[in-house]
Amino acid sequence: MPANLTVVALSGGVDSATAAALLVEAGERVVGITMRLYDASGSSASIGGRCCGPRDVEDARRVAAHLDIPFYVADYSEDFRARVMDDFVAEYAAGRTPNPCVRCNQHIKFTPLLQRARALGATSLATGHYARIVDGQLRRARDAKKDQSYFLFNMPRAALPFVRFPLGELDKDQVRAHARRLGLPNCDKPESQEICFVPDGDYASFVNRNLPMAPGEIVDEGGKVLGGHGGIHHFTIGQRRGVGVAAAEPLYVVSVDALTRRVTVGGAASLDRKTIAVTDLNFWPGEARRAQVQIRYRHQARPAWLRPCGDRVEVEFDEPERAPAPGQAAVFYDGDTVLGGGFIAA
Repeated sequence: MPANLTVVALSGGVDSATAAALLVEAGERVVGITMRLYDASGSSASIGGRCCGPRDVEDARRVAAHLDIPFYVADYSEDFRARVMDDFVAEYAAGRTPNPCVRCNQHIKFTPLLQRARALGATSLATGHYARIVDGQLRRARDAKKDQSYFLFNMPRAALPFVRFPLGELDKDQVRAHARRLGLPNCDKPESQEICFVPDGDYASFVNRNLPMAPGEIVDEGGKVLGGHGGIHHFTIGQRRGVGVAAAEPLYVVSVDALTRRVTVGGAASLDRKTIAVTDLNFWPGEARRAQVQIRYRHQARPAWLRPCGDRVEVEFDEPERAPAPGQAAVFYDGDTVLGGGFIAA
């Protein structure tokens, strides 16, 4: 393979297609690779053009043909099943709220795919993520509404010098405009909104098909039984709709106990937490310091103290945060720079 080659991960969507097109327009040598992660044949994903459907592979192939670049399909379905889908099921079974996009970026997109790019002789791997890498540090995208650095905090640190995000300085309207200007065949393709392997959004049914769950009790904060449920995988911290208990005031899921299969509900005030523990850390700075901490996607990062405590970090927010859910990512920022992060512990 020639020098200065860039491998672009083509998902079939407009973002990765535009990233590839901009690199080609700039005169770079580009190869497109689509990852086959999940067979969505026969599901709504295969019809609606969502991630992992057969249509997405064909859309990526059409983009590569339009750009006149080599194109390959790499099958990572076994890795994806083991590292992302099985983890998703296990986390719900443990009473936690999983984040499959973070796990996919950690274990699939920036590990085996990056290794494949290097094996091809590429000097960089580019994706259509909205984020930036500046001076070897992961940073937020210019477009705050599309920023995806939250999902990327767990990518291997060693990958940072090798990875490129061509869309990091653009907003979505600019990306669409470039796609149309460059005549990309998927320029008007809608964005996928659901998790790729749960295209109908019914997470509970997916979990139950893969690991049947036992019923349990719904209790108040004093332990009084208020009703029953069909499995803890139906619940996440902070949930209000679908709790299944009638009350004079709104009830929210306050905690989920996987051992007793008890779901505890309470008032909104019971969701507030000033301190959380964060484990499974990735490139965390290592000493106590101030930072802004984001505990879910599309959520504003809040000022807090970070304090090391063994193999975890204690996060003390300046003001209580609403409904931090065990299993979700907590990402640490200094302005727009990602300091590191981990996953919220119980």
